Amino acid sequence: MSGFKSPSFADRQKAAQQSRQNILAKFKAQPSPDDPAVQARAAERAAIAAAREQSKIAREAEKAAQKAREAEEAAREIERIAREKEEAEIAARELEAQQKAARDARYAARKARKK
Repeated sequence: MSGFKSPSFADRQKAAQQSRQNILAKFKAQPSPDDPAVQARAAERAAIAAAREQSKIAREAEKAAQKAREAEEAAREIERIAREKEEAEIAARELEAQQKAARDARYAARKARKK
């Protein structure tokens, strides 16, 4: 059985040079930007981005419509509360007028009995 032989400086240099050449070959093997496959992927990404933007715009429009509906509901609710409050005030004034009329009638009856 032979022992471990550590690589010499020349072997390490040769391995490093081979590694650099492999990286360069891998980089050169990549398709250029003019390649139809690259352009197709870029077009596909652009289409996906456009669809995403359209759906974002649609969501924002829906949110704006929902806020408008909620504001309209709130306005109707405020109007209803104001109307009910006004009706309650009118009813209270009518009741007060009826009570005053009844009180005045009792007072007049009491005065009439004394005469």
